[in-house]
Amino acid sequence: MSNEAAKAQIAQEKIVAQFQQLRNEQRNLANSLNTLEMDLREHKTVIETLNAVDPDRKCFRLIGGVLCERTVKDVLPQLMENKEFIAKTIATVTADLSKKGVELNKFKEEHNIKIRGEQIGTDAAKPADTDNASKSENRNVLVS
Repeated sequence: MSNEAAKAQIAQEKIVAQFQQLRNEQRNLANSLNTLEMDLREHKTVIETLNAVDPDRKCFRLIGGVLCERTVKDVLPQLMENKEFIAKTIATVTADLSKKGVELNKFKEEHNIKIRGEQIGTDAAKPADTDNASKSENRNVLVS
């Protein structure tokens, strides 16, 4: 009997480890998405600023840790291209994050996994305090 219990314990540990790995992958995708969105906002701000200045004006661009002197008319098309690429990448990462969320939920249902602090009942779904609701949301996994 102890041999069977040990096998069951090992199987359960593998399930938990796989679940943790899925959560970490989802967290990494969310972090990547955050970084890309910040880069996109920065590109938009720089493009708006450069659109308002003379195209022959000198500007500097950091490329691979090297500050390069260019003109606005040289840099602006590159920034527009980069902005479009970042937007496409954001769409891809968002789709991947959504797929990972579905995969994670499916895994949770298949293995009947419950997360501490997750609201399950109808009474628990009605928090008495909005601060407590936001705190519990921050502790749980974001799934889209």
